[in-house]
Amino acid sequence: MAKASSFIINFLRLNPRTGPNPNTQIRNLTIESKETSFIVKEIVKNQKPCEEQLNDSVRQSNLDIVKQVCKITRTVPRWEETLVSHFPSFNFSEPWFFRELLRQQDNVFFSLRFFHWLRSEYEFSPDFDSCNMLFDNLVEAKASKAARNFLQQTGFEPKPGSLERYLRCLCENESVEEAVDVFSILSEIGHCPSIETWNLALLACLKVGRNDLMWKLYQDMVESGIGVNIDVGTLGCLVQAFCIDGKALKGYKILQQNLADGLVPDTVTFHKLIAAFCKMKDYGRVSQLLHTMIATDRAPNIYTYQEVINGLCKNRKWLEGFRIFNDLKDRGHSPDRVMYTTIIHGLCKIGELREARKLWFEMINKGMVPNEYTYNALLYGLYKSHNLKEAERLYKEMLEKGYGEMTVSYNTVIAGLCSHGKTDEAYCLFEEMPRKGVVRDLITFNNLIRGFCVEGKLVESLNLLHELLAQGLQPSASSYTPIIKCLCQAGRIEEAESLLNDMHSQGLEPKDCTRNHLIFGLCKQGHVAEGMERFKEMLENQLKPQKKTFEKLIQSLSESDRLDDSLLVLDFMFRLGYALKTSICHSIVTKFCRRNTHLVESCLSEVLETN
Repeated sequence: MAKASSFIINFLRLNPRTGPNPNTQIRNLTIESKETSFIVKEIVKNQKPCEEQLNDSVRQSNLDIVKQVCKITRTVPRWEETLVSHFPSFNFSEPWFFRELLRQQDNVFFSLRFFHWLRSEYEFSPDFDSCNMLFDNLVEAKASKAARNFLQQTGFEPKPGSLERYLRCLCENESVEEAVDVFSILSEIGHCPSIETWNLALLACLKVGRNDLMWKLYQDMVESGIGVNIDVGTLGCLVQAFCIDGKALKGYKILQQNLADGLVPDTVTFHKLIAAFCKMKDYGRVSQLLHTMIATDRAPNIYTYQEVINGLCKNRKWLEGFRIFNDLKDRGHSPDRVMYTTIIHGLCKIGELREARKLWFEMINKGMVPNEYTYNALLYGLYKSHNLKEAERLYKEMLEKGYGEMTVSYNTVIAGLCSHGKTDEAYCLFEEMPRKGVVRDLITFNNLIRGFCVEGKLVESLNLLHELLAQGLQPSASSYTPIIKCLCQAGRIEEAESLLNDMHSQGLEPKDCTRNHLIFGLCKQGHVAEGMERFKEMLENQLKPQKKTFEKLIQSLSESDRLDDSLLVLDFMFRLGYALKTSICHSIVTKFCRRNTHLVESCLSEVLETN
C-alpha cells in the first residue's frame, strides 16, 4: 500500500492543479492529454497487483490460522480453555473460517467438537453449506449416531442426496429402525432412493433378524414404483427372507419366475435355497438347484457342495455326504479343514472309524493341521468303537497340542469315559475343569448325570442336578430324563413326579421317553390307575407310547382284572402298528376265558378285525 501512495503523490507533485475549473482540467487530462492518459493507466495498472497482493496476504494469514487451529484441536488437551487467548483479536465465528476448517481438518470428529465449541462460545449459527459439509463428512466416516445427534441438535435439513447417503450409512451400521424412518422422510419430500439403497436396507433387515421390517420395506418399494423391475440384489433378499420364514418353496417359485425372465441371481442366493431344502430333507429340489446353477453359468463351487454336505450330515445322511465329498475331490476341488472335520465326525457317528482315520491322515498329508474339533471328532469315534487305549493316546496328543484344556474336549472325554462305566475318572476330570480355568457347561453336567444314572448312582446324579441349578445354568430335558428313569426303576415314583413338575416349572417339555418311564414305573409299583391316566395324557397330546409301555400297561391292567381297559389299550397298540408278545397275549386270553369264553372270542375278534 505504501508503494502505491508514493506513486500517486509523485504524480500529483509533477502535475499540480492549475486553472479555475478543476473538472475541466481533469476532463482535459482524461481526454486530451496523451501523456496524462498514460500516467493514469500506469496508476490503475500498478494499483491492481497491490490490491491482489494485499488480499493474498490476508488470505494466507487466515489460512495459517486455520491450520494452526486444526493442529491445536488435534494435539492440545482441553484446547477450548486456551484457544481464544492464542488469537485474541480473531473472530472464529466467521462462516468462511469454519468451512475452511472443515476442508483442512482430516478428522471429522475434531471438526464436530470445534463446531460445538463455536455454538457455545459465540452462539454460532452455521450456514447451510457448512452444515451440509459437516453432515456429509460424518456420514462418510460411517458415524451414523453422531450424524443423527447433529440433526437433532441443529434442526438442520440435509439435501435429499445427503439424506440418502445417511440412510445407506444407517443400513451399513444395521440401524434398521432408524433407516425405515429416513425412508419415510424421503417419501414425504418426494425423493425416491435408488434400487441399490433399497436392497442395502432389505439386506440389513435380514442380517438383524427383522423379517417384518424387510417385508414392510419391500411393500413400500413396490408402492414407490421402483420394485416393479427388481434386480439380482432384490431377488436374493426375497429368496433369503422366504427361507428364513420357512417358506423355501415360495422362494423357489420366485426364483423360477425370475429365471424365466432372464434374471439370474448370484451363487449366494442358490446357497440359501440349497441349505433350506437340505433342512427340509427335500434333496430332489437340491438336485434341481444344482442343475440350474450349471445351466445358468453359476457353476457350483466348494461352498455350494459344503452346504449340501452339511445339510446331509445334519440329517444323519452321513454316507451320502461322504459320497459327495469324494465326488468333490474327484472333480479337482480341495476341501478345507472344516469339511474334513464334518465328514470325519459323520463317519465316526456311523461307526466307520477306519474311513475316518484315512481322512485324518489324508488331511495331514495335504498340510492341514487338525484343530480341536477335528481331534474331538476322532476321539468320539475311538470311544464309540471301544478303542480306549487309542483314545487315551490321542487325548494326550491333544494336550500336547494345547487343545485338551477346552470345554469341548473335556465334554468328549467325560462322555467317552461314562459310556464305558468309568464315571469315577470322568468325575475327576469334572472336578479338574474349574481348577484349570475351563468352563463347565450344560453338556458337561448332562454327560455326567447320564453316566451316574446308568450305574444307578442316584445320589450323585441329584447332587449334580442341584449344582447345575446353583450355578445358574438353564437345565434341559436331558438333565432330568435320566434321573426320572432311574427313580422310576427304583420305585421312587413320588420323587420322579416331583422332578417332572420341576421340569414344567422350568418351561421344559418332557421327552416322550420320560412319560414312558413314569407309566412303566407306576405300573411296576401297582399304581395302574395313575399309569392309565398318564397313558391317556400321552394320547391326548398326540404322543406315541413305546411298545414296552403298552405291554407293561396291558399286563398290569390284566393282572388287576381291568380287562375292558386292557382291550382298549390293546386296540390302540395295534393301531400304532405294534405286535403283542405271545406271553402277554396268552395271559390276557387266559384271564378272559376264566370270565367268559364266548366274550373273549367276540371281543378279541372285534379288535383284530378293526386293525
